[in-house]
Amino acid sequence: METNLEEVEVIPELKWVDTITHLLDNSIRIPILGYRIGLDPIIGLVPVAGEVASFSISGLMILSMARHGVSGKVILKMLWNIVLDALLGVIPFLGDIFDFTYKANTRNLNLLKEHQLEGLHEGSGIGIILFVLFVIFSVIGLLVYGLYATWSWLFEAIGF
Repeated sequence: METNLEEVEVIPELKWVDTITHLLDNSIRIPILGYRIGLDPIIGLVPVAGEVASFSISGLMILSMARHGVSGKVILKMLWNIVLDALLGVIPFLGDIFDFTYKANTRNLNLLKEHQLEGLHEGSGIGIILFVLFVIFSVIGLLVYGLYATWSWLFEAIGF
């Protein structure tokens, strides 16, 4: 039996997360289109500061969810959603369109509800963290090697 996540109640301690998510992502109905937006994309119209404010609010919500027992894997997925939202949101015009459609907080609330209701996304997420760290250090290593190779070639070409 399929459950509509919008009808699922979050635990009472996290009810405020549901309220803030609605305010940020779905509180304003566009009459002709019937599409809902929230304050998040409107805040995001302020260059950089808007994205920082939105990211901070979303981060506080994730921190609260982590304190109430959400698994590490869910937290990583939630962090991915808000980082993606913040990074793409700073791109002029395209970032604003992305902000109106992506709704990272709603995605995170749905992850919370799936975790709470169905026990999905269990686990610590350590495998994901280790993979991301491996990729980051590999890229840094390749950049350092590339810089070294470039300087070596340049000094050899100049005659040092």
